[in-house]
Amino acid sequence: MSLVLGIDSSTQSTKALLVEAETGKVVAQKRHPHPDGTSCNPAAWLEALHNTCDELLPRAEAVAVAGQQHGMVVLDENDRVIRDALLWNDTRSAAAAKDLVAELGGKTAAAQRTGSVHVASITSTKLRWLRDAEPDNARRVRRVVLPHDYLSHELNADKTVWFTDRGDASGTGYFSPRKDAWDTDLLIQALGHEAAVPDLPVSPNQNMGKTETGAVIAPGTGDNMAAALGLAMGAGDVSLSVGTSGVAAMVSSHPTFDATGSVTGFADATGNWLPLACTINAAKILDLGARLLGVNHEEFSQLALAAPPGANGVTLLPYLDGERTPNRPGASGVFRGLRSTSTREDLARAFVEGLACSLVDAAGFLREATGETVTRYLLIGGGAKSKALQQILPGVLECPVILPPPGEYVALGAAAQAAWVLSGSEQPPRWELTGTAVLEGKPCPQVLDKYHQLAADTANAPLA
Repeated sequence: MSLVLGIDSSTQSTKALLVEAETGKVVAQKRHPHPDGTSCNPAAWLEALHNTCDELLPRAEAVAVAGQQHGMVVLDENDRVIRDALLWNDTRSAAAAKDLVAELGGKTAAAQRTGSVHVASITSTKLRWLRDAEPDNARRVRRVVLPHDYLSHELNADKTVWFTDRGDASGTGYFSPRKDAWDTDLLIQALGHEAAVPDLPVSPNQNMGKTETGAVIAPGTGDNMAAALGLAMGAGDVSLSVGTSGVAAMVSSHPTFDATGSVTGFADATGNWLPLACTINAAKILDLGARLLGVNHEEFSQLALAAPPGANGVTLLPYLDGERTPNRPGASGVFRGLRSTSTREDLARAFVEGLACSLVDAAGFLREATGETVTRYLLIGGGAKSKALQQILPGVLECPVILPPPGEYVALGAAAQAAWVLSGSEQPPRWELTGTAVLEGKPCPQVLDKYHQLAADTANAPLA
């Protein structure tokens, strides 16, 4: 039985899964935390990589890294890190995003050129911020890579090679969906001068090199692309991922060019496309609610489920740390409907309903931008463990939701890519997921109606 190693380097931690290539069965796993914050020294990722993988990698015949998207890793002429990487959730480049969109001729032109309307998450906006805020550092940049590229390079025995994949590359703001290739003129426009970018593989299952232990290295990909691969998503599937960010993603056979900016037209890890809508706030909404009410997550769910749909008039707009979808980087969370009779149960319910409405909106943006028919929704991510969210989301969505068994689907998707490269097959493996559940709930459209009213009423407020 061949073993492959899938690595998920997320915002919060590195997870590594050693998996049977033929069946997808996890035989060993390790985890190591990352520092908190919206910027990070990549050395912390290397420490986590070695902590999780040094014992597992010698047992693997192939390996792939999936990483948090968009993170700006800038290197000098000796490939040394110049400054801490700015992560996807760092919003300091919001003004730079507006500048780049304007320079490209507006939202429609930006979407047509890059597949996305620039927001602070996109890598090129961080390069523009670097150019303007830290010009000395910007002038030293000779290579720009993404987190998963940086870690793949660390694993590769050949240190002269840098590579990425089209899935992660499509979130940089300097990739062309029409040409399916880098658009380096856009990188130069953002940074102010030329810089090297990693090679793109000819095919999504290309062998990119070997580790010192002899394991084949797959191209790797972004975390959202790996999750889709780990779930074996197909046409009509929409995944709703509740992690640090909230993500609604759909596999498509054609690129998406959404001029509203709500949907980013990413590529996937198989040669198709993965349009998605991403929110900055997701599981942290539940974390905040539990912390403010002084309870653990199980008790928090019990409180939320003890209140009726609509939380007796209490509504939360959960833009806690600014928001990406919709694009309101300066926003903050807003409660409406608090009364002297409001209870802890009402507050807990409002937190969960705010998260559910945010996910439903993201899925709606996706349907509108792609024109695709949705046949099923899948709920994944750490926040999917919430019993309250499991019971409340189907009612807000007004549709059943599939709950796959608990698992590290980003790392599992990376392992699937590694197995694909190892096998040389034309298609990636489709490992069976056993133990899925169907979540259902009574439709409660009034919850989403109140949420939309609050969002509209605060859209032009000074805090936004």
